[in-house]
Amino acid sequence: MTATTTVYDLPAARRTDFVRSADGTRINVEEYGPEGAPTVVLIHGWTCKTSFWAPVIHELAGEFRVVAYDQRGHGRSETPGRGGYSTEALADDLAAVVDTFLGEDEQAVLVGHSMGGMTVMAGGDRPAIQDRTAAVLLANTGSGRLLEVANVLPPRVRSARVRRAFQRFLLLSALPLGPQTALTRAAFKYGVMAKSSTREQVAATARIVHACARRPRSAWGRVLSELNLDAGIAALRAPTAVLVGTADKLTPPAHGHDMVTRLANCVGLTELDGRGHMTPIEAPAAFAAVVRTLVRDHLTAKTAQTAETAKAEETTA
Repeated sequence: MTATTTVYDLPAARRTDFVRSADGTRINVEEYGPEGAPTVVLIHGWTCKTSFWAPVIHELAGEFRVVAYDQRGHGRSETPGRGGYSTEALADDLAAVVDTFLGEDEQAVLVGHSMGGMTVMAGGDRPAIQDRTAAVLLANTGSGRLLEVANVLPPRVRSARVRRAFQRFLLLSALPLGPQTALTRAAFKYGVMAKSSTREQVAATARIVHACARRPRSAWGRVLSELNLDAGIAALRAPTAVLVGTADKLTPPAHGHDMVTRLANCVGLTELDGRGHMTPIEAPAAFAAVVRTLVRDHLTAKTAQTAETAKAEETTA
């Protein structure tokens, strides 16, 4: 980082490109870190974009090849037409990215935050994605029942019907978010981040969310309000870790505990104490540490084992 940048600013990308998804939607993809290093693919959540990952990319790009992309309707990716919003479309986009940025026999660790985790679950049964996945991190996410489990309203609002209606309104609303003020940032912090999050963390996250256009925000909110990816999470076969923030109101830890029971190959649950929904910004070092462990245990080790096997076969021949 230079004197004019912060941890919330993306470093210079080594490569940027657009890939076309199955329906022709152009997806912006950015690549960081050394070429030829183990690959990590970062998939952001609802109303975010690649810059959401800036603190994590600063943590990882010195040792890994990091590929991040803007979900359709976010950042520099194209906004699809009315029919272009679905979990199938999310899986199509991920498939296009890994097909373009990973070689035929190359694998990566897939890291999905919130809707990004749902993207991985949506593509869990696709051979093109399965074959290129060494391991998965599902962070601050869930496979369904988002409106029922979310806990955005204060505890004193006890009516389940009122809570569900309010949370549905938040997801589906296409109203302008308005200018950032001390009051709106305080409300944003209460609903999305933890009490321990800093002023800089809240401001950086709010800037990203406010930049999301109203139409895709609402359209994706509708998809999330009806989400059911139980079949997708059951189809995941790669070693999969789960990460939750204990103070997450949008996707509370109950989702993580439920996913652990549904995964065929769960390799751990990490609970970040006192952290909210935006753990990659609230606790980037701890988040990156979980990614490093997955790379070490399931990508680097597998690559070394494959090379050793190939060498042994060559010697025998």
